[in-house]
Amino acid sequence: MEHKDAKQIDAKGKDYRTLNKEIRESVNDGINYITVKNVLGHRFIADGIKNRTLRISIFGVAGGDLGAFMDGPTIYVRGNAEHAPGNTMSSGTIIVDGDAGDCVGHSMRGGKIFVKGSVGYRVGIHMKQFQERFPTIVIGGSAYSFLGEYMAGGIIVVLGQNCTKPVGSYVGTGIHGGTIYVAGVVDDNDLGVAASKKEFTDEDRDIVSALIDEYNHHFESSISIDELTFTKIQPSSKRPFSNLYTTEG
Repeated sequence: MEHKDAKQIDAKGKDYRTLNKEIRESVNDGINYITVKNVLGHRFIADGIKNRTLRISIFGVAGGDLGAFMDGPTIYVRGNAEHAPGNTMSSGTIIVDGDAGDCVGHSMRGGKIFVKGSVGYRVGIHMKQFQERFPTIVIGGSAYSFLGEYMAGGIIVVLGQNCTKPVGSYVGTGIHGGTIYVAGVVDDNDLGVAASKKEFTDEDRDIVSALIDEYNHHFESSISIDELTFTKIQPSSKRPFSNLYTTEG
């Protein structure tokens, strides 16, 4: 669909500073639909932008810290994303058609990230929620080790499509808030300190089913919750490392 307030930007031959300056100038000029072609590891795209009507389509490989600190925009990555997309983002949506690297959603405070494929290490590390801000990450494939490390809030869903093992080791290490849902079996030996398995309830089913519907919409897939069995992981304690401290004066 053509939009009057649309612009196409070619990233070929530009460094990340030049590209990001052009994107910001376009947003300041009232452009709400931006297509960026030939992206090849350009970093910091849309960082810190506050604009709930902005839509950015990226063709190529988005570099590190995509959408960091952003508040509102929707970013479509027609390819892969490198490390830490959604770093400390407050709101908005990032949709990655391929795979993503380490630390997806690092310290994420709100909004949603959908990754069609698999992700790297320490995804969702330090995620947190506050009042109406509720961060969510949905992963279609698998996640490597330390998923949800030191997680303080929000939701992570791993659908485990086209993989033999949905998660790596040390799942939920230091978790003290939020919930991780993994489609498939999570071995007890793969749970990190402070993480424990909980009952998957009807309420959990409704939450995950709605997120699967969103995932299907974004990627034109047809995953059904009826075909999956989920492991629910939550904190075993709100103070997982209290035994490491002393109250003695």
